[in-house]
Amino acid sequence: MSVRLYVGNLPKEAIEKDALVAMFADDDQQVSTKLIKDRKTGKCRGFAFVTVPTDEMADQFIEKYNGQSFMESPLKIEKALPRSKGKTKEEEEAENSASAGTGAKRKNNKQRTKKAGSASGNARQDSVQPDPRWADKLAQLKEMLAAANN
Repeated sequence: MSVRLYVGNLPKEAIEKDALVAMFADDDQQVSTKLIKDRKTGKCRGFAFVTVPTDEMADQFIEKYNGQSFMESPLKIEKALPRSKGKTKEEEEAENSASAGTGAKRKNNKQRTKKAGSASGNARQDSVQPDPRWADKLAQLKEMLAAANN
């Protein structure tokens, strides 16, 4: 069974996949490389994935290349976490990346989006909490509207 490895600490600039593949090509192994790029800019997002055929080869690969310099940056190589169902590829890649801050920010943004979506017109009105700074004024306005309608 193939093993997927996370290759981190890549420079966040334009990197050609061939340059990364060439670094790992001297092993004479069956490895596949996937460089993760930003969709808009085309620059590297700072990480890639390498797939090796066996677990033993993965351990050898980590031992050989972890800490090795690539474009003046020491590589960080470790076994990638398995993909979990129900998540987009970008979320999985962010979780697999070693930069915990990036994954935490993405998760928090997703939670904020969900909360904002539930506060839209589809949600019940009593489930939305007003800003506490304006809660008193809002209550007064509601009373005035109720009185005007009656």
